[in-house]
Amino acid sequence: MTLDELLQQAKAIPSIPRVVSEVLTELDRDDPDTHRLTELIASDPGLTARILKLANSAFFGLTRQIDSVGEAIAVLGFNHLRTLVQAVALGASFKTVPGVNLEQFWRYSVNTAKICRPLARSLRLPEGAAFTAGLVHAVGDLVMHIGMPDVVAKIDWRVSPFDLGRAEVERSVLGYTYADVSAAFAQRWDFPDAIVRALKHQLVPFEGDIYEPLAGVVHMASWRARAQEMNLDREAMRATFPDVVAMLLGLSLETVLDKDPEQWTSAGELAAFLH
Repeated sequence: MTLDELLQQAKAIPSIPRVVSEVLTELDRDDPDTHRLTELIASDPGLTARILKLANSAFFGLTRQIDSVGEAIAVLGFNHLRTLVQAVALGASFKTVPGVNLEQFWRYSVNTAKICRPLARSLRLPEGAAFTAGLVHAVGDLVMHIGMPDVVAKIDWRVSPFDLGRAEVERSVLGYTYADVSAAFAQRWDFPDAIVRALKHQLVPFEGDIYEPLAGVVHMASWRARAQEMNLDREAMRATFPDVVAMLLGLSLETVLDKDPEQWTSAGELAAFLH
């Protein structure tokens, strides 16, 4: 199945709601308008209810109750509002996926996003875009499982979705990878071009005319999150460390490991994606 055929096959996955797209567009501005953001979200009662539920969940670990969207923005800030909106949209789109352990998938994705943010900060890249790219970098895997479950099940049998060599197997079988599908899906959801490029080039961020530092951040963060899922020890991480990408970003193994989350993602944090 070609990439175009797969995306056609996966049309049952809803497009990002217009209000979510407008909220993300506003958040991408240099100086987002809090009043407009509150109005946009309040125009969708369902979105408002889900955002308040998530704001009061274990995802942020707040000690106070959040009772309104305006309060959520004031307490959590724009970066966390982006996370709230994206989590709600993604969780609503992928309720069940054949052959995928969604708890593990979202744990891995949120961990990747958590690592992307401090890596981007250290490289003076936009933290919000990095977090977003990390969160959605592997949604192509979900689309592939939905669009061609039998084909992907055979790939799963050969290599785990979290194996560091997964993309090579996908390309040898299909001619494309989850990264290509993730980028196409993000484009369909009207994500900013910088994020689409980061997803598209995340496997090879620097090659020929390609120079995508944000893709390099996703590359490094996803490597670290995969290593965490596979319980790799220090020696195994050193053996699999993406040296070339790290060198071009000016990173070392110690620098990347220093960006590990204070707390790896818990089951409570995943409520937005699983319920």
